Amino acid sequence: MSDANASKISLYGGVAANVAIAISKFVAAYFTGSSAMLSEGIHSLVDTGNSGLLLYGTAQSQRPPDAEHPFGHSKELYFWGLIVAVLIFAIGGGMSFYEGIKHIQHPEPIEDAGWNYVVLGISFLFEGIAFYLSVKALLAQADANVGFVKMLRTSKDPAVFASVMENLAALVGLALAGLGVFLGHLLNNPYFDGGASIAIGLLLMLVAMFLVGRTKGLLVGTGVDAATLANLERIARDQPQVRNIRSPLTMYLGPNDVMLALDVDFADNLTSSEVATAVERLQDAIRVEHPEVKRIFIEAKNLANAAPVGIK
Repeated sequence: MSDANASKISLYGGVAANVAIAISKFVAAYFTGSSAMLSEGIHSLVDTGNSGLLLYGTAQSQRPPDAEHPFGHSKELYFWGLIVAVLIFAIGGGMSFYEGIKHIQHPEPIEDAGWNYVVLGISFLFEGIAFYLSVKALLAQADANVGFVKMLRTSKDPAVFASVMENLAALVGLALAGLGVFLGHLLNNPYFDGGASIAIGLLLMLVAMFLVGRTKGLLVGTGVDAATLANLERIARDQPQVRNIRSPLTMYLGPNDVMLALDVDFADNLTSSEVATAVERLQDAIRVEHPEVKRIFIEAKNLANAAPVGIK
């Protein structure tokens, strides 16, 4: 399950770090003429805006249901996660790539590279803190036995996995920028600086493509994993009044909001009131082990005493 407080802390930490870092990078780029530093400044500025959008999406997704949105607004977080991915690709990746091409076409020597090293060092420290907070939020919602890559691929909270990917890309981008500045200054070859900017742009585009794929699946409608599905089926079959069930149907409406539809055949000797009681017990049993299942729709069938009825 997603820890909302941990994800918010990671986003607030990212905003605070990126605002300070973006300003320092733009100042360094102005005084040194480094294309890689300008790209990193753009990267940090985009990350700041993205964290703000994810915080907004988180707040909007927590609004209660209303007449027009009977299932709530949980999916709004997925929408803003998709917008963030598009912005990373178009603004972060596109502008960095463009700046690199422009710098290669019209190279300018790096002046006073010391500014860049100071800013890169400070940025690496703050980005490292932001990355730590985002990974901590990811670990808070994942199984301890699951690998890091699988955590990113299975997390249902864009506020967490997008934050982790952004901060990871920021650290790698800083390393690329530092390498470009170092080689460009050492060899007196400004093409290394422009090349680093292009590499940063491509890195951001790859991150954006990953995020688009993840958020698209959540927007379209993703069910729970196979292990959770099997456990839901086990819980239902363990109920003494249940004779048979069909495979459960599930969908994530939000990081902590799962909808479950279950077709259940109850024992023939149950009365209608006993079927209703059995349904309530089944719902309670499911929610004890899976509190993220907020909406349960059971199609209860008791051939001897009742026609099929849908019970929430």
